[in-house]
Amino acid sequence: MEKQGTLYVVATPIGNMEDITMRALRILREVDYVLCEDTRVTGNLLKHYDIKTTLKRYDAHTSEKVHADIITDLEAGKQIALVSDAGTPGVSDPGVFLVAKVREADAGRIDAIPGPSAVTAAFSIAGLSGNQFSFLGFVPQKKGRQTFFQELENYDHPVIFFESTHRIMKTLESLKQTVSPETKVMVAREITKLFEEVVSGSAEYVFDYFTTYPDKVRGEYVVLVDCH
Repeated sequence: MEKQGTLYVVATPIGNMEDITMRALRILREVDYVLCEDTRVTGNLLKHYDIKTTLKRYDAHTSEKVHADIITDLEAGKQIALVSDAGTPGVSDPGVFLVAKVREADAGRIDAIPGPSAVTAAFSIAGLSGNQFSFLGFVPQKKGRQTFFQELENYDHPVIFFESTHRIMKTLESLKQTVSPETKVMVAREITKLFEEVVSGSAEYVFDYFTTYPDKVRGEYVVLVDCH
């Protein structure tokens, strides 16, 4: 019987190149190829660790034919790694679609190679109740945006979401207009990178901070909101 293929879902650094496990590096060296969102980004990681494994692009626009080819490779016994540009695949990330298709086709094993995640990294330094939180992905850009903010106060535990550089000020303004002055807000940017920064306080304080220091409105953001 032919050896079953394996899809390894591999977490990679969210900023600091040292934040990767020895197991992840071994898997990235040993697999037949690595599926990644951006070959330039993952290429830099592999080059840093002198790994010469073939890279193949996999993103939200990947065609059904490519999905079928990956399924065929797994059924043929190929060993494949799936990574995102940063952090853990499948968390606000197109990798979730491939994992679902592999499971549906029963095409091979799916193994988690755990590691960095911006969600848990931000939560670990927030100082909020650690019993429970909800992760909401990215803030809706248009449809459902107003409802998104209005419903935050319905949660009896902290919520975490991502936001981009281009929309962070609009999001902070919406928070200031929606949540109560007692609501705790924490914004973490550039986690594990050289200019990592955490700003916490009321929604108004955090909004005013980034308004005062517009040069800090850059990078990647994780926002935590605790209304209770």
